[in-house]
Amino acid sequence: MGLSSEDSLRLHVLLRQALRAVRIDESRMEVHALSEQGEARVALNPNCRDEAYLKQVRQLLSSHVLGSPGGYPVYLKRWTRMGQARKQSLEKLLLLGEPEAVAAVVHAPDLTEELARRAWWAAPSADNARRMLACARVADSPMGPVLAQYLVDYLPFEREPQAMIDSVRLVLRPGLIDAQSRAQLWGHCQRKNSYYVGFLQALPDALPAEVSPHPDWQRLRGRLSTLCGAGNPYAVQLLRVLGGPGQAFLDTAERVLRKPNNQDVVVALLEAVGAYFAPLRPDEIRRRRIEAVLADAEAVCGGAGDRPEALRALRQTLPGFDGPIRAMIVLSMLSEQLVAPIFGLTDAIGTLMRRKIEPVTGPILEQFAALRG
Repeated sequence: MGLSSEDSLRLHVLLRQALRAVRIDESRMEVHALSEQGEARVALNPNCRDEAYLKQVRQLLSSHVLGSPGGYPVYLKRWTRMGQARKQSLEKLLLLGEPEAVAAVVHAPDLTEELARRAWWAAPSADNARRMLACARVADSPMGPVLAQYLVDYLPFEREPQAMIDSVRLVLRPGLIDAQSRAQLWGHCQRKNSYYVGFLQALPDALPAEVSPHPDWQRLRGRLSTLCGAGNPYAVQLLRVLGGPGQAFLDTAERVLRKPNNQDVVVALLEAVGAYFAPLRPDEIRRRRIEAVLADAEAVCGGAGDRPEALRALRQTLPGFDGPIRAMIVLSMLSEQLVAPIFGLTDAIGTLMRRKIEPVTGPILEQFAALRG
């Protein structure tokens, strides 16, 4: 049984217009369309089961747009979300009334502000908002603040820690939310520490926290001015982490590390700390044992690194300061791989997970202590 004659006529009339996007409200059995003249709506009158009827509607849309009733191959979900739809006509995908086709558009590397606007009208969701904000072209457009505000409003309903982290990181891009919204987000961190990780990723040197500099910071500024002026990476990083913003970074990271609520938070935190100290990373090896990290850091301090002269110059300038220097090198080598052997054998969360990763987090907390004075 095909579409009712009434629906068939209305949909064919609708498709004769220059449409920008189409969405199907399955709960209300309605087809909505966006055109230059505004929005149009067609109320459906099913003559069979709703699911079967909607399939026929999508077949009609696909026949008109793609020349085939087969529709969008939704089984290619992973493929399209890796940005492999660039060879398709992105505009046509937005006319299929298929959420996965919209996902293919928002994941496409050729996404533009106009396409983002149409895709947002077709399928407003937190996942789509995050993906579009990850595109600098869209984030810097007038659509950026719209998507960011949606994510801020949706955060209280988000359940996945990784999604929380990504949302906070993305909305903190300059120009997307105002200072009041940012302050409110920071206030919510006390209840959901996964938010902290988003701040660490987005604003490592500008966290909205008032933390005093290291007691030796003012004294060391003068002593390290020459080395910093010469671009000594160890001196530059040391002053960075001993200053107020650097101490705020360590304080925030320690809060999360002492009580992470799930594995995604641990992984994201390790990556964030490693990225903060990345200028001192001796190589690109991602070590799987904290013992290897500690041993390699000791070797670098002994002159085994690729910049022994720079390290030697700093140690000569600051004799007796080896502990903080070694701590920076240790932290530069942190990555997800340190907990992969543990998380690969358990799906524990909460207190049980924290006990299992203590062999990793214990030495990291010791490095934080060495840098916090």
